[in-house]
Formats: sequence, structure tokens, C-alpha cells
Amino acid sequence: MGGGVVIHAYRFVLDPSPGQDDALRSHCGGRRYAFNWGLARVKANLGQREAEKSYGIPADRLTPSVSWSAYSLRKDWNRAKDAVAPWWAENSKEAYSSGLANLATALGDWADSRSGKRRGPRVGFPGFKGKRSGLSCRFTTGAFGLIDGDRRHVKLPRIGAVRTHESTRKLARHVERGAARIRSATVSHRAGRWFVSFSVEIARDDPAPTRPDSAVGVDLGVKSLAVLSTGETVPNPRHLETARRDLRRLQRQAARRVGPDKRTRRQPSQRWRTTQARIARLHTAVANARRDGLHKLSTRLVRTHGTVVLEDLNVSGMTKNRRLARHVAGVGMAELRRQIEYKAAWSGVRVHLADRWYPSSKTCSGCGAVKAKLRLSERTFRCDACGLVLDRDLNAARNLAALARRETSSPSCGATINEPAGNPRQTRATRATGTATGRPAPTGAGQRRHGNVSTA
Repeated sequence: MGGGVVIHAYRFVLDPSPGQDDALRSHCGGRRYAFNWGLARVKANLGQREAEKSYGIPADRLTPSVSWSAYSLRKDWNRAKDAVAPWWAENSKEAYSSGLANLATALGDWADSRSGKRRGPRVGFPGFKGKRSGLSCRFTTGAFGLIDGDRRHVKLPRIGAVRTHESTRKLARHVERGAARIRSATVSHRAGRWFVSFSVEIARDDPAPTRPDSAVGVDLGVKSLAVLSTGETVPNPRHLETARRDLRRLQRQAARRVGPDKRTRRQPSQRWRTTQARIARLHTAVANARRDGLHKLSTRLVRTHGTVVLEDLNVSGMTKNRRLARHVAGVGMAELRRQIEYKAAWSGVRVHLADRWYPSSKTCSGCGAVKAKLRLSERTFRCDACGLVLDRDLNAARNLAALARRETSSPSCGATINEPAGNPRQTRATRATGTATGRPAPTGAGQRRHGNVSTA
């Protein structure tokens, strides 16, 4: 069984009154204002120092640099808020602290990325936030959380009790018995709706899988969402394809409206904004439906099997194929893997990641022979060694499940185990040469020859 204290998020849809809607927007606007104020101050300081350096002023005589820490930014804001924002008392102090904390994080990420301490793509210098950017605000202190005995309202600082669309009993039961502690609350506005997300420190005690000794291989695809080694095929609901008709109609409608133009600084019309809001709601509905299906599948796998075997797919590379990008993105392969990994850690389930180059589709699940080539159009696997005929995806799923069975000892949950490509019984797998692959034929020692080749 899994266990331990983890940080869990509980998100609820809010149904604020008109006055509360204005208060929420005011708090989010205060957060944006504090962020932009701090960023302008930092940029002015950096520009002043650069100008002084260009004049040949020594480093010890330059204008002192501004600290980027959230603590220092808050101190500077408290000293200047009466002059720069005399209306600051209308909102909770947490609104401004939230913006300054986000600014400190953004500046730190930029500095770490510039110095090489941060991995991944290069992070640019933070920019100013516009009035129509995403609305959000985080509360870490003050009166926020659930209301005792009320499962349909949450309380927020300076805003009061806000009604929720759904019951909060799932979180309230944990809080009432002392198994959870709410650490912070974040309100956000997405696709025309207000949400509140509680960061909760909770002691989880998830049940062990019903079949702890079983291993299931999961072969993800586009035609089918997943094919399991047990023989089950999970169909792909294709939520995005279903919504494309409405999406095309709305996008054509938006094209007829007066949209924004950065070159001429033309402002969009209200009808264009209304259509864009409808497009955002449609995309949100598709994303919610996709996420719901992935949660149900990942939960079922983790609660049934003791070991789940997945492939380490290069999803970002697959989306670069213009013919498959939309279909691959509509499946949500990376999201399914993420859900399985963190749910497996809760339940004590082992997650085995097959090597990215492991030939799961080319390997025979019966005898272990490896084919030299297998076109993507060949949906049925036929083994030349033992004569096995099997569905291509089911054969790959069985090979994935066999990886976990061959491992007598393994690391803990979430480990990545690299398997060798191929096996001792692999068939001839020499790479083709010629103009089709752009690979010249090898010459000299070490060249494999088949049959009698004349050297005259």
C-alpha cells in the first residue's frame, strides 16, 4: 500500500455574485500591477547600471543593484505603495505579494537559464503583463479555505464566502478528520469561469492493487488510445476530431470579425472577443473530456496491476510530423504517463519505462526474433521464425509486459530501465544503403557479405 504525506491540489469551479466577480478581478488586477511595478523597477536599475558601465565607471561606483528576492521586493513595495497605488487597501495584501513572488521566480529562472544552472529551453527575460492576460491570484495567509458545515461555499480574504458549482465534501472530509491541511488558495479565470485551487498537504493511504503480482504492458497509439497486454483495446474517443466541425465554424466567424493588428495597433471588436471566448470554451471542453478519460484509464491500471510498463516515447518529436501532429496531440500520451507515474507512487505500484529504442513492435512476443523492417502500414505482425500472426499493437504490448517479468530486481517506482535493443535471437537486421536512405555502402574490413560475391 502507498502512503505518506503529499501535496495535493483540489480545484473547484466558483459561482461568484456580480460584486464578488468585480472583487476577484480587482485582486487579479492588483497582482498584475505589483508585478509590472516591480519589473519596471528592476529594468530601470539594470538599464542604469549598463549605461554607467558604458561610460567607464568602475564596478564599485555603479548604482547599487536591486535585490530580486520576494522578501526585498515586498519591502520595497510596502514603502512605495502609498505613493504609487493609493487604492491598495481595496484588496488583500496577498494580491500584491502574489505578483511580486511570481516576479521573483521569473527573474530567478531567467538568471539560472542564462548562467546554465537551469535545464531545458532558454528562458527569456520576463515581460510586462497586459490587462487581458490570464487572471489569477494566490492567497497564502488570511482567512481562506472551507467553511465548517457548509459544503457549497469557500472563503477568500477580503471577498468572503463564494459559492461553488460543486460540493466540496471530497476535501472537507479529509480536513474534518485531520488528515489534510490547506496551505494556499489560488483563484484563476479560464474560458469564462472562475476556479479556486487549494494546495493541500494530505496523508494518502491508497489501496494496494488487486493483482499485485501482475504486469501489464501499455502500447499507446493513435488509432486506439492504448492496447494492453491483457488483450484489451482502449478506443480513442477523438474528442478533438468530434469538435472540429464547431471549431471550424467559430474560426470562420472570427475571421469575419475585426481582429487585432499589431502593426497598426488596431483594437479588436467586441464581437471578435465574444467569438474568441466561445472558441476558448470549446477547447476547454475538449481538454476536460480528454483529461477525464485519461484519469479513468490511469486509475484503473494502477488499482489493478502491480507493475505498469510504458514506452519512453518522444512525443515532442512525433508532433513535428505535420500529418500526425494533431492526432498525436489529441491522444495525450505524455499526460497519461504523468498520471500513471504519480498515482503509482501513491499505491506502491512499480512503473517500468522501456528504452526509447527498444523494438517492441518488431520483436516477436512468442520466440523473441526481431524483424529487420516493419512498415507502419503493416498492422499485423507475422513472425518469419515461428509463424506467429498477431495484431501489431498487441504484440508490442506483450513485449513490454515481458520486460518487467525478465527483471528479477528493480528500483523503486518511477525508475527508468534501459533495455538492450534486440536480443540474441534477432534475425538479419543490416541497414539498407543507397539513395533511399542517403547512406553510402560501407567499404573495407568488417563488411558483411552474403553469398558468393565476385571481387574481380
